Amino acid sequence: MDSLLENVAEVSKKYPKLDTKFSYGTAGFRTRADTLETVMFRMGMLAVIRSRAKEGQAIGVVITASHNPIYDNGVKLVDPLGEMLNESWEKYATSLANANDLIGALKDVIHETKVEMCKPGKVFIARDTRPSGLAFTKALMDGIQALGGLYHDYGVLTTPQLHYMVRCHNTQGEYGEATEQGYYKKLSKAFIHLRMLAGKGKAKQIKLDGANGVGALKVKEMANHMKGELPLVIFNEGEVSKLNEKCGADYVKLYQCAPDNMTICPGDKCVTYDGDADRVMYFFMGNDSQFHLLDGDRIATLIAGFIKERLDKTNVVLSRGLGMVQTAYANGSSTRYAQDVLKVPVALAKTGVKFVHHRAEQFDIGVYFEANGHGTVLFSKEAVAKIKEVAQKSEKNSEQHRAATELIYLIDLVNQAVGDSISDMLVVESILNAQDWELEDWFNCYTDLCNRQLKVKVKDRTVIKTSDTEEQVIEPQGLQVEISKLVANYSKGRSFARPSGTEDVVRVYAEADSRDAADKLAVEVAQKVFDFAGGVGDRPS
Repeated sequence: MDSLLENVAEVSKKYPKLDTKFSYGTAGFRTRADTLETVMFRMGMLAVIRSRAKEGQAIGVVITASHNPIYDNGVKLVDPLGEMLNESWEKYATSLANANDLIGALKDVIHETKVEMCKPGKVFIARDTRPSGLAFTKALMDGIQALGGLYHDYGVLTTPQLHYMVRCHNTQGEYGEATEQGYYKKLSKAFIHLRMLAGKGKAKQIKLDGANGVGALKVKEMANHMKGELPLVIFNEGEVSKLNEKCGADYVKLYQCAPDNMTICPGDKCVTYDGDADRVMYFFMGNDSQFHLLDGDRIATLIAGFIKERLDKTNVVLSRGLGMVQTAYANGSSTRYAQDVLKVPVALAKTGVKFVHHRAEQFDIGVYFEANGHGTVLFSKEAVAKIKEVAQKSEKNSEQHRAATELIYLIDLVNQAVGDSISDMLVVESILNAQDWELEDWFNCYTDLCNRQLKVKVKDRTVIKTSDTEEQVIEPQGLQVEISKLVANYSKGRSFARPSGTEDVVRVYAEADSRDAADKLAVEVAQKVFDFAGGVGDRPS
């Protein structure tokens, strides 16, 4: 190991540490690109160590900043089944990124994790379309090679595609072929079969906002495999200098309007991705010229309802059942619709994809989406085996056989590793086609409660402690009592406060049955937070 560390010390001279503080979170490291080259080098080494800790399985590294502006970039690691880096390893990423004594920090990580450095280390790399990505790939490669690891550079991919490649490779092809063409072939085959089973007419054209990101490039490749079953008109499809600029899922969600450079009319079916294509949302303009958004909550209920209906027809009984996972930010109407109308249990998890994903694994079929459009469906081995058994043993052309077959193709269409704009869009399109629904039919399933989000500046956000699901404030004492009193004054009122993960602010969410009521409740709760949690500046009004 000494020779490896000597090599690291020599190569690291090319990547001097900057006086910048980094913290690895759900999105990995994400900040201005001009501060990240040294971090990339060090994450290449961490990926090799992680691979060795996982008996030589491939670890993924994605260079992306998702919905952030073009001048930002970031990096995150992908664990063997395509899931996010295990939370227990985030501290090692942070310590390596910030270490002044790199060799000492490496020795500490190797000692604490008890990694045998003689084992093989394999890393898969991909990047989005940001100009800084190419140089960062070189820094990653240098880090990987410095510790004696091997790498495969996939070049430009969507973030979910890289997650998919890692899972395919580490399952020896059981999940699919670990190539870009293998990804397109698997998903397109499942999609076409689902359309054939539905037996409906010609596919309706989709107007797609590609956020000027990598998703616009890759969805065109997917369309080439679809035999005309995925007619697309793509807007914001590749002007990289305008990545996420007044376009993309985050912009559409925040401003409740169509992105720039995209004209929409009543009757149009519209979709938006984010910059690295792991979020997706639908939107349309009604005949009343009002903008309507179908966000992650609505995608989750659409998918959960479809699976529930088909699962009931198969008569399959699952030990842990079907469930939907949401965060406290989910609109209360979506929760009630899932529980009361669809009869699908809903579990709450802490905000953040890694927490929601983990909670969804506790069901045999777990549907999870955050309101921002990031989500997927997880199927246990038991669920897959039982559904396949019904498909094999049931009478051909029976309702039971058809339902099981639809679920089998749906399983292949879903990217279970992570939320995937392309895969999720194909799932939604398949369900809308099977239900013979327009976007208006889907939108009219329930009416969202009005909601408002505010930020309260505080001296120290850590004074706010919440329950695991973030619905209740535990500290400071007395604050939750005051919030509950305020909520009780409003019809269908709900509100919570939680500390930001990145800045000294407390985020307040409120919803009620009218816009005025939601706005008023949000301000009243923000005032209580200001008073109890050491507010800074002007009191909310």
